[in-house]
Amino acid sequence: MRQVVLDTETTGLEPAQGHRIIEIGCVEMINRRLTGKRFHQYLQPDREIDAGAVEVHGITNDFLEGKPRFAEVAGEFLAFIRDAELIIHNAPFDVGFINAEFKQAGAHYGDLSAYCSVLDTLVQARQRHPGQRNNLDALCKRYGIDNTQRELHGALLDAEILAEVYLAMTGGQVALSLDASREAAAAHGTDIRRLDGERAPLRVPRANADEQAAHAAYLRFIAAKHGGPSVWEQLEPDVAALTN
Repeated sequence: MRQVVLDTETTGLEPAQGHRIIEIGCVEMINRRLTGKRFHQYLQPDREIDAGAVEVHGITNDFLEGKPRFAEVAGEFLAFIRDAELIIHNAPFDVGFINAEFKQAGAHYGDLSAYCSVLDTLVQARQRHPGQRNNLDALCKRYGIDNTQRELHGALLDAEILAEVYLAMTGGQVALSLDASREAAAAHGTDIRRLDGERAPLRVPRANADEQAAHAAYLRFIAAKHGGPSVWEQLEPDVAALTN
């Protein structure tokens, strides 16, 4: 599965008001692993950047002087994202700007949806953490991701941070294989030791009567608090009998 984590910086908030993209940052993931491939481009917007936007990303018109216009890099950008799943935080904002840029670059480009699917991590975060702050900084704090370099917003840096947030939010470590174990063992100068098939079975300690009673009491507490039986009671008939 090929995914591209994408972020943009813009001159303002509304493409309908003539605001433009001034920076695009993308990082590639294949099978949930960062490949090191990136697309990064600053763009000449041919208009003034709102003062409020400059305060957010720190990009000025003087800095963008001489940078290419979107139409000049549209083909390269499209080649990088084509057939990927785009991962974007607050996707309607970035997708709206990209579609506006494609429209100005030429009618033959059409709409972004013709080339890519889009996954909105803000929607995911709100589903997983309802009622909480779910901007990128809040998610970094929640998932223990270092964003100390992020004094200002920047499209490439934000895309790299969002990739880490997405992986943490959707499962963290995703590949446990024998080959990966062998690579780790080789890196530490060790080898994988296979256990004897004739070895004695592992000892499994059982809960005593007091521990079972305490567990049953806690399940009764869960059932009373949430208005229904817990998962344990549904899966373990013996435990359900103790709680009734």
